[in-house]
Amino acid sequence: MPNVRLRNALIAAGITQAELAVKAQFDAKSVERWITQDRLPHPATRARVANALGEDESYFWPTLLGTEQSRTTTQSELVQLWPTRQAVPGDVWRTLFRQAEQQIDVLVYSGGFLIEAYDLVEVIQAKARAGVRFRILLGDSHSEAVHQRAREERLPALVSRCESSMEYLADVIPLPGVQVRLHGTILYASQFRFDESMLVNNHTYGSQAARSPIMHLRHVPGGQLFDYYDRSFERVWATGQPVP
Repeated sequence: MPNVRLRNALIAAGITQAELAVKAQFDAKSVERWITQDRLPHPATRARVANALGEDESYFWPTLLGTEQSRTTTQSELVQLWPTRQAVPGDVWRTLFRQAEQQIDVLVYSGGFLIEAYDLVEVIQAKARAGVRFRILLGDSHSEAVHQRAREERLPALVSRCESSMEYLADVIPLPGVQVRLHGTILYASQFRFDESMLVNNHTYGSQAARSPIMHLRHVPGGQLFDYYDRSFERVWATGQPVP
């Protein structure tokens, strides 16, 4: 059977088989066999193909998900698990902020605890001077999703906290590399990416984020968890409204 996903991804990206061969550092005949005969490339080659087309390799070759290597690799991505966000030591947050050298991505509704407990504004100012890219998604206080979450968690102040966070961040928006967007999506998990590390604060109905479990993930080539949540961030980012 042909690899329809790989073929369609090439068409969508406007890349020819010959061009993919160059990016994958492989020969064009092999690329043709990957598509027409659904051949499985070597791991390093798969990684280059996935990077060139902006997808995880398991999307093009889903049989990888059932291998023992895939399961073991994914398990190795989990660094630590805490029962609640409140249980995460403050030094963990401070260390991740300090060690980030390339990018920090934040997906929250208000994220007030970052401002209050970890001096987020000052961190952004310092990191921006060092060339770190910041992308922050805050909840749109006018959206139904934020109001619904406020009702579910019995936190009427959530709406005003979203507005307050926006006011605090107003001073850093003009800084180079800093982007802030407002989103109105249902927040299934708050996410905090620091280069190749990520904290994921999952949400359940009626439970406040601070009282919900949080995972520390570390990106491992071939793993599934980190990329799974990272793709989720990108989908929400695409819906967000830029704050000028």
